[in-house]
Amino acid sequence: MNVRKIYRQIARKNGVTVKEVRNEMQGAILAAYQNPSKNNSVTDAYQRKIPCRRKIPTPEELIRFATGEIQKSRCGYNK
Repeated sequence: MNVRKIYRQIARKNGVTVKEVRNEMQGAILAAYQNPSKNNSVTDAYQRKIPCRRKIPTPEELIRFATGEIQKSRCGYNK
């Protein structure tokens, strides 16, 4: 999986730059982590599952996690 290629495809489809795509993704991730739904333990559990170097994942970390989860579900494997 090439994250840069994913960014380029999204940018091309939406008529924006790769930098804009990444910035929008990072903003959405920050909003989700900084303003989670009140008392939503399901959201908290999913957020804790995403491996990341810091408290909040980068778009690249989230993409890697999401693509891994998709691949697992396609193979019928659920952890």
